[in-house]
Amino acid sequence: MQLKFRNKNLNLFTPAVMGILNITPDSFYDGGKYSDERTILLHAEKMINDGADIIDIGACSTRPNATEVSEEEELKRLIPVVKLVRRKFKDVIISVDTFRSKVAEYSVHEGADMINDISGGGFTDAVIPSASEESHSMFETIGKLNVPYVLMHIKGTPQTMQNNPHYENVTDEVMEFFKEKIHLALKHGIKQIILDPGFGFGKTVEHNYQLLKELSSFKEFEFPILAGVSRKGMINKVLGTKPEEALNGTTVVNTIALMNGANILRVHDVKEAKEAVKIFGLVKNI
Repeated sequence: MQLKFRNKNLNLFTPAVMGILNITPDSFYDGGKYSDERTILLHAEKMINDGADIIDIGACSTRPNATEVSEEEELKRLIPVVKLVRRKFKDVIISVDTFRSKVAEYSVHEGADMINDISGGGFTDAVIPSASEESHSMFETIGKLNVPYVLMHIKGTPQTMQNNPHYENVTDEVMEFFKEKIHLALKHGIKQIILDPGFGFGKTVEHNYQLLKELSSFKEFEFPILAGVSRKGMINKVLGTKPEEALNGTTVVNTIALMNGANILRVHDVKEAKEAVKIFGLVKNI
């Protein structure tokens, strides 16, 4: 349970926290907040000071019914920010949230350390589920770049994923998805895989909580597990809150995820997540 980067290693014996830096105008919680160099650097600095182990930069919203963004626009938004954060914070681990192989390649060349792919290698540049050869494009790129790769499960696309998603058994189907994709990823030379069951990506509230309850099932693959539940609908629909009111619910769900085997928490609120990790670690090691 150790991730290896160009200039440092990250030991996941203590769960890590991945802080979210969205540079999109339309993300469900923080869209438009970080749109210039000053606000971007201040937010990155705050997350680092709060203890973020990884900064995850995204330039293409993947919330339900998100507007499609072209590859050109994604690169235009993203690459200057990757370069900016790398220049200012030389030692921080930078993740880039993208489903496009070209964006992944450019990002790593400009200083990113890992790729977080919501499509599991399965989208084309038009945000459409692709034929198998398209998933090979991302896998081939990551294999050549030799960087850690977050492999996430999604049913459908951001535009369709919440249109009555159905599973016979959500955990079993996500397990089968991972088996197939891990085989392909390893075949293409990807050595460091992080598994993300994709909370909120083509799942009902019940599906999300079944995955949360059965998160330890994915330990079977012997790869780190990432949980991304921060301020999502699976919390708000249960508590009757809005995203901006969902910090307490997020901390509760993050804690359950840690208890059930999560190695990385992807969050908007780093300080609170680090506190959950600290208390969880104390209980675990007594």
